[in-house]
Amino acid sequence: MSRPEEHDIKGSGTAARQGRWPRGGGKVRSAVLWDALRKVLDRLDPGATPHDIVDVGGGTGGFAVPMAELGHRVTVVDSSLDALAALERRAAESGVTVHAVQGDAVDLPDLLGRDAADLVLCHSVLEYVDDPAAAMAALTATVRAGGSVSVLVPGQVAAALHRALAGHFDDARRALTDPSGRWGEHDHTPRRFTRQSLSALVENAGLRVGALHGVRIFADLVPTGLLEAEQDAESLIALEAVAAVHPVLRELATQLHVVADRVR
Repeated sequence: MSRPEEHDIKGSGTAARQGRWPRGGGKVRSAVLWDALRKVLDRLDPGATPHDIVDVGGGTGGFAVPMAELGHRVTVVDSSLDALAALERRAAESGVTVHAVQGDAVDLPDLLGRDAADLVLCHSVLEYVDDPAAAMAALTATVRAGGSVSVLVPGQVAAALHRALAGHFDDARRALTDPSGRWGEHDHTPRRFTRQSLSALVENAGLRVGALHGVRIFADLVPTGLLEAEQDAESLIALEAVAAVHPVLRELATQLHVVADRVR
């Protein structure tokens, strides 16, 4: 369950603590997501810090280690023993402790117990699991009342847009019309989501949609050089922050991010 894009947020926890961001393309691509997570952590009961955080499919710790650097108790659940071994090395190099557990999202309550976390991260996982609804139910059982679940999934509309821009117009049409958002037999992503389908998945699991963001709207469309230039990157981050909550533009995001709250 380890995530291909987890490097994007590497160092963001330390950067946030020190009032700066990492450099390069990862800075732009992770800015909206990390800002949303920071707001969730700020909202959680400050008297209960450090918080218990579970990262499902957390792989080698691209999110978990920065969270641990901020002082939180972090557990990564991942099916890959190799990824968990890399996580432990990475945590040791950063001088923090991250609890590693082998397992799958659907087994969270059995692995960790119910009401085990203040914040559960489930990023780039639901597109691969056999039963997204069962996985969401497990996330709901794991987060405590008053806590939140952060879900990141690939966007269906963005897949069509990117295939069209590459000149693959039939693929783009299939991505828009296929119930799973797939553009063809060579598409390695099993399913994609729209704002509506993601919101329904969350709400059917008994959670309340607190915020929905588009992640990587313009960052995946502009030339790579603009992501590396510091002045351009700062302007692009500001644009991404506004577009992330725009009711039209967020539909074009490569990834859709929802903060779902457990109210009882």
